[in-house]
Amino acid sequence: MKKAGILNRHLSGAIAELGHGGGVLVCDAGMPIPKGPQVVDLAFRAGVPSFAVVLDGLLAELVVEGATAAKEVQGANPAVSALLEDEFPELELVPHERLKELSAQARLVVRTGEARPYANVLLRCGVFF
Repeated sequence: MKKAGILNRHLSGAIAELGHGGGVLVCDAGMPIPKGPQVVDLAFRAGVPSFAVVLDGLLAELVVEGATAAKEVQGANPAVSALLEDEFPELELVPHERLKELSAQARLVVRTGEARPYANVLLRCGVFF
């Protein structure tokens, strides 16, 4: 049995299958989930688990070379906006509709229980060497 890191077997396995350039959408409970990507739904109750907790766990295990979020997060959700800007100094901001289009190209969608608006980010995987 794993003793550290992400314990959810579906999420841990999906992460192991990612490669360079693979997209991972970490999203709130309300984000429309496109057909195609593998989905790991962690939502339990409104706010549980939070976007910040899930993102933190994923960043501990992934190499990320880029991130994209909806520009609407800046006005509608200052806490998540600050978190994303802190984690990703070169965060790309696009209209929310564009983020939804881009999410269809993700290999993995991780749905959180986050109940605040625009708590979504599309991560682009890098390599560790």
